[in-house]
Amino acid sequence: MWVLIYIFSYSVSPAATNDRTEWRLVPTVVFQEFSSEERCTAAKSKIEGSLREAGAKLKSGLNDLKQAGAADPAQIIIAYNVECHPK
Repeated sequence: MWVLIYIFSYSVSPAATNDRTEWRLVPTVVFQEFSSEERCTAAKSKIEGSLREAGAKLKSGLNDLKQAGAADPAQIIIAYNVECHPK
């Protein structure tokens, strides 16, 4: 048995919101069991690919907003980690 651990977190600068307190990480943690290492690794690859693609789209959109003077990509932190471990 293998376990896929997927952690995704993001934080938005207080300067970018009405909440002027502090940077806050908003984590999401998911555990998924797989019957084999191969299945776990395949799922990991798909998740990582989706996250890379989503990150590229987000960065592009934020850069467009930055050029319009409405946002700055530096105001958002996005982090993720996807790992497969034997159970």
